Amino acid sequence: MLQISTKAPKRTILVVFTKSNLNILPFFDIEEKKFIQEKLNNGVSLIPFGKQQKTYILIPLDIDENTDKFKTNEKLRVLGNSIFKTCKEQKESDVSLEVLGDIKKTYLKNILLGINLSCYEFLKYRTKQNSFQLTVHIDPIILDKESIQELNLITESVRITKDLVNEPVSFLTAIQYSKEIQKIGESAGFTVTVMDQKEIEAEQMGGIIAVNSGSSAPATFNILEYKSKEAKNTQPLVLVGKGVVFDTGGLSLKPTRNSMDMMKCDMAGSAAVVGAFHAIANAKLPYHVIGLIPAVENRPGYEAICPGDIITMYSGNTVEVMDTDAEGRLILADALHYAKRYNPELVLDFATLTGSAMRAIGKEAAVIMGNADKTIKKKIKKAANTTGERVVEFPIWDEYGDYMKSDIADLKNLGPVDAGSITAGKFLEFFTDYPWMHFDIAGPAYVSSPFNYRGKWATAYGVRLLFNFVQNLCNDEHARTEDKSRDNAR
Repeated sequence: MLQISTKAPKRTILVVFTKSNLNILPFFDIEEKKFIQEKLNNGVSLIPFGKQQKTYILIPLDIDENTDKFKTNEKLRVLGNSIFKTCKEQKESDVSLEVLGDIKKTYLKNILLGINLSCYEFLKYRTKQNSFQLTVHIDPIILDKESIQELNLITESVRITKDLVNEPVSFLTAIQYSKEIQKIGESAGFTVTVMDQKEIEAEQMGGIIAVNSGSSAPATFNILEYKSKEAKNTQPLVLVGKGVVFDTGGLSLKPTRNSMDMMKCDMAGSAAVVGAFHAIANAKLPYHVIGLIPAVENRPGYEAICPGDIITMYSGNTVEVMDTDAEGRLILADALHYAKRYNPELVLDFATLTGSAMRAIGKEAAVIMGNADKTIKKKIKKAANTTGERVVEFPIWDEYGDYMKSDIADLKNLGPVDAGSITAGKFLEFFTDYPWMHFDIAGPAYVSSPFNYRGKWATAYGVRLLFNFVQNLCNDEHARTEDKSRDNAR
């Protein structure tokens, strides 16, 4: 974590400086600087240096101001991960920060965020916990208190999401998931209303009921709400998250290796919504946001839906079930229809929805598509690039809707092999009548090997993007209000 400190420990010091300013380092003599210069010439990016019972970890920056700022910021976050690993190797858990020369605050914030995010560990089920936690002490002269608090808040929100995703279904059933969301809401300052199985059935949410019908555990439908008294928006922003706490594929059973064994992560979209709510509420952003999370298990129980079944959705439309492993779109469709009652300004849904999206662009980005206008898409892409949680927009042309037509029902839940992620999005679009964007996060949400500062397993993709997106919406509204005030004054 990052700690504000005017009297930081001086045994281990992180020294950030620009390569061109090597001579300004006050700690070293001429010969030592020659040694450091040789390391720099050989492309070494981090230089641990012991001197007089102190350890200096030298962090030389070589930034081309003409380079894309988004690439630079991501590079600095990855550098933060390297710093964390170096500290861990050196067994230095308590360090202070020194900044020499004119280093932009943005650069420092991204380095520190990379360090902070790299600290995550999920050790709940380890009987022997060899935990390593790194604390960086920062003088408020170097970086202001508000920036440090925000970096710690983002890190905590990411941790919450990662913990939820990494939990096995033996603990995190739909009911337990609702309890965890309620605890987080109570702590952060947003409300959580939970509809139980009977209420879901009374509402006739056919998609949710059908997907959960093979499970002995009941489903839940969670409604999160954060509304600032100074909310800039008159219509709420609605965030929808897929909450399949475990996905066997149902009767269309998944293979057990490299597929079903990772399916505790199939609620990562909903966990990203929870993490974003934690950040938004704690930061007290002046906005009105609603979250909708249908939580189910997709199991092959004796009452499970079968391929060929016809189900009636919450909207009243009928769907032919071609594949019970295309279940996420069924529960999302009910949630998207439920969102209509709020007359939302915009709806964003997050889901580990299709292997097609992952095969198309890998873990490096999420696939997005939707009918929101160009201004909204531009803001989403800006937030994605700012945070390094990148997106690639796919088309959602009318022709793709033909793939989802059924001969015996209004729709079917699976199209052909071609354009699998797009047809899934096209299915969801059918249940919307408002500005909407779909995020298929199947690739970046959960990774099987360490992925820089994102770590291994749950990455909490979407938390930082959503927080930055809402921050920008608040700033845009504030700027518009100021412009109107100036116009009225004239």
